[in-house]
Amino acid sequence: MATQRYSVTPHPIETLLTWVKSGEIAIPEIQRPFVWDATKVRNLLDSLYQGYPVGYLIAWRNPSVRLKDGSTSSGKRILIDGQQRVTALMAALLGQEVLTKDYETVPIRIAFHPVEERFEVSNPAIQKDASWIPDLATVFAPDASLTKLTREYTVRNPDADQDQISLVLEKVRKIINNQVGIIELAEDLEIETVTEIFIRVNSAGASLSQADFAMSKIAANDTYGGNMLRKAIDYFCHLAVAPEFLPRIEKGDKAFAASEFLPKMRWLKDVNDDLYDPSYTDMLRVAFTSEFRRGKLQDLVALLSGRNFETKQYEEAVAEEAFDKLKAGVLNFINKTHFDRLTMILRSAGFVTSGLIRSQNAINFAYILYLRGRAEGLPAADIERLVRRWYVMSVLRGRYAGNPESTFDFDIRQIAARGVSTYGNAVIDAELSSSYWDTLLPQEMETSSSSSPYFLVYQAAQVKLGDLGFLSRDITVRDLLLNRSDVHHVYPRNHLKGQGLTRGRYNQIANFVLAQSEINIGIGDRDPKTYFSELADQCNGGAKKYGGITTMEELRANLRMSCLPECMLDGEIPSFDDFLEQRRKLMAQKVKTYFEGL
Repeated sequence: MATQRYSVTPHPIETLLTWVKSGEIAIPEIQRPFVWDATKVRNLLDSLYQGYPVGYLIAWRNPSVRLKDGSTSSGKRILIDGQQRVTALMAALLGQEVLTKDYETVPIRIAFHPVEERFEVSNPAIQKDASWIPDLATVFAPDASLTKLTREYTVRNPDADQDQISLVLEKVRKIINNQVGIIELAEDLEIETVTEIFIRVNSAGASLSQADFAMSKIAANDTYGGNMLRKAIDYFCHLAVAPEFLPRIEKGDKAFAASEFLPKMRWLKDVNDDLYDPSYTDMLRVAFTSEFRRGKLQDLVALLSGRNFETKQYEEAVAEEAFDKLKAGVLNFINKTHFDRLTMILRSAGFVTSGLIRSQNAINFAYILYLRGRAEGLPAADIERLVRRWYVMSVLRGRYAGNPESTFDFDIRQIAARGVSTYGNAVIDAELSSSYWDTLLPQEMETSSSSSPYFLVYQAAQVKLGDLGFLSRDITVRDLLLNRSDVHHVYPRNHLKGQGLTRGRYNQIANFVLAQSEINIGIGDRDPKTYFSELADQCNGGAKKYGGITTMEELRANLRMSCLPECMLDGEIPSFDDFLEQRRKLMAQKVKTYFEGL
């Protein structure tokens, strides 16, 4: 029979709120700031008033840790499910302000109508209406007197029955005597088990990631500056997306504004670049993996809890060191020079827009590689070359697509053992051998996904090599991607549909070229035999129908840039299948040429 790894205990809401106020239960903001709208808070209070159940809360005890003086400190309970409900109660009954998803602190006022026994979100009309108590928190204030509240209400509402109002207000006050079940999980449970329990019990079906647990450990720590570190992670990610948010932090969070973190991220206010907008998960991965030489975030959670992996004990000294290292990793991540250099490296490899970025984890590991290269003292040019090549290799090979944590862990341990340059170059050479370019890549390009890594890298190759758009005389692929480009079908879609081809066939990436809109529109649905013949005429003094190229030499060069068989200009139009096969090989060779020049 399986051992029960949890206890379920009912507690009055009043006890729960006391625990939160005293810090016995930590609300770690796992689910980020308060996201409920006020009507959900109203519904929660109504359910309590009606005596309905409001679900279980899940708490997970932090392990007890051995302090430096040899004594033991028992761990706090961390609330891992129920944050929104508890925050709602703190706001509505105790008048505490909540932090919204826009990082503003606001009150949530719930009004109560004692005659109709109805809850409502407070608003200006309710506040002017004498039949409402506009803020329920006044009923729960420590010095509130039911007699006085009843008397004041009946003075304002002479028709109200005083005894009835008194009974109703007493019933409202008894809300805090309602019992809520707390499922307390054993402190030695593995994170995967806790995650599984959360998913099964959580009615919304939300899932928690390892990063959520790490953030909960960080936020719940007030000994080593955890909460300030949590804010640094959150605020940086927010500012990267919305630089205009800076004044709100400066005005609304004076403590953070005075910390060492804000000056180091203030540079984001002038940045409107979305090439790499990291989430808190990305930031934790990079900061942790680069500093701790480990890739599994569950290890970070254990270390922040004080776990000594050798003795299997929990020690305060381990937790203190983990917080110091994580802080160093976060400061490295948000450093303007480091962040700018990473995005510059990506751009220098041809990835000039966020539309060419598909794998956030490939960028994350590229950043880790960059930071490790700096830590090892590699020359800047060597770091840049290695990071460029590693990033392209990992995108082409889908290195971090399946189980990124395990691969991060494997790669960083090898880097720690063999050195970033030795290991990085060995992996690149093994993954991208000559047989990859000649055989495997053309096969992998047999796909109809325009967001496939192969087509994204092909476009980056065109940018890096300075290619012109299809049939363009002056407009480069870079210009098209940065402004507006059409993905044009060389063998037009409707032409192929007319022959009965399915979408998966006519949308093969080997049938795609980047072209100006007007060229794309000009070609329309004409079959290649027709428009290639007209292109040849255009270069022999005929009418300019497609773009501005007027010499056969320029036209052949343009086709080579777009990896199109030149024989098409000589009236040799291959069958669609033959064309795709030829073009995949040409595209793969272009990517190879590009990669060798990185």
